[in-house]
Amino acid sequence: MSNTVWDTLKLVALAVVTLFAAMAANFARDDAYMVHALIITVIAGAMFIWTLSRTNEPPSLAAVEARESEYMDDVIRAGAIATAFWGVVGFLVGVFIAFQLAFPALNFEWAQGYANFGRLRPLHTSAVIFAFGGNALIMSSFYIVQRTCAVRLWGGNLAWFVFWGYQLFIVLAATGYLLGATQSKEYAEPEWYVDIWLTIVWVAFLAVYMGTILRRKEPHIYVANWFLLSFIVTVAMLHVVNNLSLPVSIWGSRSVQLFAGVQDAMTQWWYGHNAVGFFLTAGFLGMMYYFVPKQAERPIFSYKLSIIHFWALIFLYIWAGPHHLHYTALPDWASTLGMVFSVILWMPSWGGMINGLMTLDGAWDKIRTDPIIRMMVVSLAFYGMATFEGPMMSIRAVNSLSHYTDWTIGHVHSGALGWNGMITFAALYFLVPRLWQRQGLYSLALVNWHFWLATIGIVLYAAAMWVTGIMEGLMWREVDAQGFLVNSFADTVSAKFPMYLVRAFGGVLYLAGALIMCYNLWMTVRSAPAKADTPVMAPAE
Repeated sequence: MSNTVWDTLKLVALAVVTLFAAMAANFARDDAYMVHALIITVIAGAMFIWTLSRTNEPPSLAAVEARESEYMDDVIRAGAIATAFWGVVGFLVGVFIAFQLAFPALNFEWAQGYANFGRLRPLHTSAVIFAFGGNALIMSSFYIVQRTCAVRLWGGNLAWFVFWGYQLFIVLAATGYLLGATQSKEYAEPEWYVDIWLTIVWVAFLAVYMGTILRRKEPHIYVANWFLLSFIVTVAMLHVVNNLSLPVSIWGSRSVQLFAGVQDAMTQWWYGHNAVGFFLTAGFLGMMYYFVPKQAERPIFSYKLSIIHFWALIFLYIWAGPHHLHYTALPDWASTLGMVFSVILWMPSWGGMINGLMTLDGAWDKIRTDPIIRMMVVSLAFYGMATFEGPMMSIRAVNSLSHYTDWTIGHVHSGALGWNGMITFAALYFLVPRLWQRQGLYSLALVNWHFWLATIGIVLYAAAMWVTGIMEGLMWREVDAQGFLVNSFADTVSAKFPMYLVRAFGGVLYLAGALIMCYNLWMTVRSAPAKADTPVMAPAE
């Protein structure tokens, strides 16, 4: 298809989207739908004008050949910036809602509910998981698949569509949370039309990734790509099934769920636990299997173990979701099945942790001299701890104490902040000098400061939640001689106050470390370029 025909089709599509979005804003039945329609109108209109202003002259053959001989790193640079930005936003919101729990007066009345805990909590969760974590995964997967396949990303500018389409999804979801428009599920999923848009973006992501692997020059598919591909495929399946809904109107954000009652609960936790298993575990393990050997300058400890780790994790994780529904209307056999698979899952999880740590065999001195390696080691340690604690908490007897308490919050954050956060920080420190072709980071001392602030922050946060969670569970089950509860719910809330302050302070330290990282990366980009040529495609880099 010629450039002229392609540009004409794009202009027609953008014009249609702009007109429909403007009409949707006019007929909107709720505030969230109207705001989102206006956002899409502005973006589509701006893209229409931008496309119209571009020249239709095709690039020269020499320019095309030169481009095809280089890695597509521009979109990865944009991803690195987005990862750091959304990370700070998510951490900041998390710190604020932590203080809201300690000091309810921070749920400001003048904000008309837009800044209360109920709306900011899903905003925080989605910002750190899907905005910070999602951008980290997309960015690093684009980097890893090119380097391990020795080819440029497939699909031309389709990778840019994935990047900007994902940013639009984040903005639409975040504004929907603040305006109180969600599907009212456990994870406060965004509106039906946002789900459809994310599905389109995710299919494009899969196409870019698969297309790059299929045209690879390296015959072997490195194990990091196995984990990343499983993450992309499984998250697509989880997202579609969990968000099956029927819109009430094409002019509003409300929808009717196709699942209800215990079936909906089962579907939500099949989605929820496997979002942890494939988005926050398999995807980040793909990052670990590439960046740890590269930074350590050692091959992965055992390639056979990595394959066993992959297949065991993929098979077992998908069954573990029902362990979240002990003592509910879900049949006991279903929750027991989830518990059994969760306990078994401990073994392959630790296989991956051991594989990562033992990659440093013969290079343990790097922990003393390289703060980036130190971050990677700590991330693996938290991965090991979280994947032991999770199976333990899935056991019905333990779950009877831990469920609905802050122990679960501590468990989630030790894994998210320790495992996902630390490996992402290390990946950013690894990538930024290479993407911008700098000699090295601006300051390793600042990396060290970031490491200690983040580590101490995680320890304070998790320890506070473990203490208050166990205390909370014991207070809830304490009864007197007549069998009546001794403590009211308000008594447990009052007793938790000191630990809530410790948690908030731990969050402040973690946020401070992320701000130091942003400064360090910014100064790295501003420094003089290294005297190095553009990376040449080479198999198995």
